[in-house]
Amino acid sequence: MSVKAKNIPAPDLVPVKRALISVSDKTGIIELAEQLHARGITLLSTGGTSKALAAAGLPVTDVSEVTGFPEIMDGRVKTLHPAIHGGLLAIRGDSEHREAMNVHSIEPIDLVIVNLYPFEETVASGADYANAVENIDIGGPAMIRAAAKNHAYVTIVTNPEDYPDLIGQLETGESATGLSFRKKMAARAYAMTARYDSAIGSWFSGQMNEPLPEIISLSGKRAEVLRYGENPHQQAAFYHSQEKRPGVATARQCQGKQLSYNNINDTDAAFELVCEFAKDTPAIAIIKHANPCGVAVGKSLADAYRKAYACDTVSAFGGIVAANRELDAEAAGEIVKIFTEVIIAPAVSKEAEAILAKKPNLRLLVTDGLADPATPGMAMKTVSGGLLVQNRDNGRIGLDDLKVVTERQPTERELADMLFAFRVAKHVKSNAIVYVKDGATVGIGAGQMSRVDSSRIAARKALDAAETAGESEPATIGSVVASDAFFPFADGLLSAVEAGAIAVIQPGGSMRDDEVIAAANKAGIAMVFTGMRHFRH
Repeated sequence: MSVKAKNIPAPDLVPVKRALISVSDKTGIIELAEQLHARGITLLSTGGTSKALAAAGLPVTDVSEVTGFPEIMDGRVKTLHPAIHGGLLAIRGDSEHREAMNVHSIEPIDLVIVNLYPFEETVASGADYANAVENIDIGGPAMIRAAAKNHAYVTIVTNPEDYPDLIGQLETGESATGLSFRKKMAARAYAMTARYDSAIGSWFSGQMNEPLPEIISLSGKRAEVLRYGENPHQQAAFYHSQEKRPGVATARQCQGKQLSYNNINDTDAAFELVCEFAKDTPAIAIIKHANPCGVAVGKSLADAYRKAYACDTVSAFGGIVAANRELDAEAAGEIVKIFTEVIIAPAVSKEAEAILAKKPNLRLLVTDGLADPATPGMAMKTVSGGLLVQNRDNGRIGLDDLKVVTERQPTERELADMLFAFRVAKHVKSNAIVYVKDGATVGIGAGQMSRVDSSRIAARKALDAAETAGESEPATIGSVVASDAFFPFADGLLSAVEAGAIAVIQPGGSMRDDEVIAAANKAGIAMVFTGMRHFRH
């Protein structure tokens, strides 16, 4: 049964006479408390915060003096008391509430400054189960939610970044806060406790080995408001999640314009792809509209970039470039020869930085590390009225996973190229076809309704690249080809053979596998099955 409001109008300005301060993060708290004291505001506090304020020479009343009850159970119980929560929740315009306060000697609390035990930081430090549980705050969220609910009369502040705004309010309102400010702080407070509870719920699910719990809660902190979304008529913002994974969300932007919605999406796709390749092998991925238009490994990053760029010189213009190791001057010099939107790398040399600085609009992101493609994680997308949630595609195929199904055995070089091609295909929109030769993509077909069409588009792009380079034949001649899913008919495979592919890697599993294998044998090519597909929609 819901509780009905009494519809008592909230005042605009509420004088702050009494403040309760209890913080784990003590950044700026002494300076703030000094300014509150200077305005004649009574300070209440608990535990370590009370000691810190007293040590700074500030007069402070311990909460235990207000409750008439000492802190007990190692500080687990200190503020959970009617003398505190009555002072937070009382509707001061309600005569019955005022009477209850008088009868029980409850004084109002006008300002609450609280932040919580560092649960996320504790878990991130590798703490054991018991210490993680001990850092779940109980009293703090209760006070925050109580103060936020009663924002008609109480101001709640949970973030040191909001202290200057609080002081500004008190200066403007002559030691009072305005209703719009209290509403804004209440909204932030509820968002913060929601994020806190989300982190705890996610951690518990992990402890219980429940990758897909019955109830899932999502939390993100807004990093920046973007100029617009995918299109100018759409509003957008970038939020950071609780996952600490190297990538576009954790990277430092060293130069360039603000990232756009599409930049962020494409840069994430580029970096996740390039992280598939060990950092001891220089690798470059060039992305356009979330699809790779060139990927290669080489003797150096510059070598890898030249090979990747050669795959599709038209699409690479205005693309995103990702590197899997420190970006050096030679590679930077190659990249800036054409217009590039973003470069992302785990590190960048000073010499490379100097070269890129000559292109002030080029965005440079440094991640300080690579993301592990095998790390578990969640992937989700919205549908009308719901969420689709799945594990991140962290499947990987090695030599031992391959099953040769044709009469002709693949060569060592073909096997290396096939594994490379299949890793790239994992990051290409389905239906995906990827031609590879000597550690570089030479034709990519993405996102088509027919696998045959993807194969033909990839071959056409290889022809265009050959014409641009002045080559007599496309690089698909003598290449290997990867398909992200099985060939339902032999026509897709035959299209690849027509383009010059001599070896095929695909998941297998079609009802017509025998027909496809027979076609491969007739064409004299090698084919392996992976037993794993990589749809990417």
